[in-house]
Amino acid sequence: MTDDDHRLRDRFERLEEAAIAAEFETGEREETVDEAKSHLLVRVARIFAGTLVVMAGTAMLLLPGPGLLVIAAGLSILSIDVPFARRLLDQVRARLPQDADGSVPRWVLALSVTGLVLGLGLSVGWALA
Repeated sequence: MTDDDHRLRDRFERLEEAAIAAEFETGEREETVDEAKSHLLVRVARIFAGTLVVMAGTAMLLLPGPGLLVIAAGLSILSIDVPFARRLLDQVRARLPQDADGSVPRWVLALSVTGLVLGLGLSVGWALA
């Protein structure tokens, strides 16, 4: 192994140790290093999935589709692990139409999904014509 390989391996090991120490500090009841590693993988997967959903929702602000609803879904996934996502989620929810109990009305969901399907259908039909 070269000197660069050793440095890279040392950096990775320090990063892994810091991540495992952070997992133990969260109080999620990890009792072993293996449990902390598996929880870390779950957390990274949730952050990755939430980021993808937020990016898709952002694209839907310009494309046909329920952009704000998808962004809210992505932020709700992210808010489990990322503190600022909870604050952003509250701001997005304030912009969504709400019923008296604070939930999104069914007609908004139905209209958003219908708009998405019609928009995609028209786009595909126009592209194939």
